[in-house]
Amino acid sequence: MENKQTVRIALTKGRIEQGAIDIFKAADIDCSELLNKGRKLIFENKCSNIEFVLVKAADVITYVEHGVVDIGIVGKDTLMEYNKSFYEVLDLKFGCCKFAVAGPKNSNFYEGYNRKKIATKYPNVARNYFRTIGQDVEIIKIEGSVELGPILGLADAIVDIVETGNTLKENGLVIYEDICSISARMIVNIASIKMKKEEIGEIMLKVQREVSKREAV
Repeated sequence: MENKQTVRIALTKGRIEQGAIDIFKAADIDCSELLNKGRKLIFENKCSNIEFVLVKAADVITYVEHGVVDIGIVGKDTLMEYNKSFYEVLDLKFGCCKFAVAGPKNSNFYEGYNRKKIATKYPNVARNYFRTIGQDVEIIKIEGSVELGPILGLADAIVDIVETGNTLKENGLVIYEDICSISARMIVNIASIKMKKEEIGEIMLKVQREVSKREAV
């Protein structure tokens, strides 16, 4: 009997990591090594021929693109921001939120002819959105709390991820426009899906079944 090849999976640290672990456990994919991880970053399970790696969101895409991992679990927001080469194979239906344009209450953001300033952690997403609606804007990259942009007068509005809207409300901001819905996705290296077709296909099938089961509830 031919030995199975090891499949290396990169998980985005934090909430997506926990959501992925929940799905893998329910799908009977052994990820027990991740439950008491301490400070480790790589977790090998020789029995299941699966190796997990914990990394930051943007690095998931980089590692998948370069083939040092076969599968990545990452938010759609990161996929939209970074233009890399990979296959997006599954919507995992958790970590659901949305991209939105938001700004101060009672502001006539879409009126006038002056060039608006947009504060965001996602300059490519923001630039692409405003290009599609034909509005010329200046994008200002912010690393921290983008809500401060309009409050301090740095920007007219923000483009950011919105989950509950509570942070916007607490800072006197409202949603002007929804851009798109986002959730956690599974991506696969282009070469891996051919070289490890059987192993990756088995993982995808188990995860897809679990996602479908949850949707049906």
